[in-house]
Amino acid sequence: MSSNLNKSMKNIALGLVLFLGIVACKPGNENGAAENAAEHAEEETNHVELTAAQYETAGVETGGFSVRKLSGTVTANGVIDIPPQNLVSISAPLGGFVRKSELLQGMKVQKGEVLAVIENPDFIPIQQDYLETRSKLEFAEQEYQRQSDLSKENVNAQKALQQSASELKMLRARLAGLKERVRTAGVDLAGLEKGSITSVASIRSPIAGSVTVVNVNLGKYVNPTDVMFEIVDTDHLHVELSVFEQDIPKVKLGQLVRFRVSNNPGQEDLAKVYLINQKINDDRTVRVHCHLEKEDNDLLPQNFVKAIIETGANPVNALPDEAVVDFEGKSYVFVKDSKGERSFDMVEVTKGISENSFTEVKMPSGGSESPQFVLKGAYALLSKLKNSEEEEGH
Repeated sequence: MSSNLNKSMKNIALGLVLFLGIVACKPGNENGAAENAAEHAEEETNHVELTAAQYETAGVETGGFSVRKLSGTVTANGVIDIPPQNLVSISAPLGGFVRKSELLQGMKVQKGEVLAVIENPDFIPIQQDYLETRSKLEFAEQEYQRQSDLSKENVNAQKALQQSASELKMLRARLAGLKERVRTAGVDLAGLEKGSITSVASIRSPIAGSVTVVNVNLGKYVNPTDVMFEIVDTDHLHVELSVFEQDIPKVKLGQLVRFRVSNNPGQEDLAKVYLINQKINDDRTVRVHCHLEKEDNDLLPQNFVKAIIETGANPVNALPDEAVVDFEGKSYVFVKDSKGERSFDMVEVTKGISENSFTEVKMPSGGSESPQFVLKGAYALLSKLKNSEEEEGH
């Protein structure tokens, strides 16, 4: 009886061992153990403890957030642009054949300088009409004077004087119109006044600037609507920015703009917001017109611009710049934990505005409401943490 009881107890014990072994070998338990180990390892890699000597050597100082008024900013892209009055398209109002032009793109020209000489036979009748009308006007002035003198002596009728005055006004108006046509055509008016009639005219620059477009060659016929040249006055460039509609409420007239151009990213220039368009474009942006603080001859029209608009000071949670460490493309701070005075966790954060040696810091959700940070010695803690990891790896 006793022998059978011992045999039964052994079988039960053996079965219990086999059951526990099967349960322990289930994949779910293995995965759970692995996850717990990974989480524990991750916590350990972000945790650092210092000895009293290390704490003193690193010069660690701790403290909470500082509420600082840092300048808010809006980022925007745009181009260097020129006012409409500083970009001129040159054409020949009456058309003609190009007989002379030595302009090349990039050349500088002065206001009134001859850009091209064109020839058109239609210039001749205009000049003939001008000279004939001028001669008739001289006779009409003399006739009016004669009729006026006779009228004083009551020799002739008042009607004749009125007819003479009407003829005089008509000829003066016609001569003024012909004079404007001659001037528009580019014909030398001084030479014409001396009786010199020509079939050529000079096209002159209305502004001083740089030649950006040349669309002519010798012998080419240009119509009145053809653009022969384009001239740009780069002395009054401005910055034209595209600001997203959600940022527009932050942008005000007179705000400072810091910008860099694509062909010279190492140089920063300044401008101020001058005009804000009241229309939202199809790409949901608004045009913002900015005037340069100082003219820069190195800037070129249509240079691509990256700009920052300073929108004003706002109170934010900030830490000294040295409290935020950068590692492998991310930003971190060290936060004191509950394990001891010299025990810290490295926490990833998001940086905001930086100004006057302070940086806005945004903590992840779920943390302490009033954390204590390492304000000085953060890089020493980072070095200690990474050196410890390397030693454990070996």
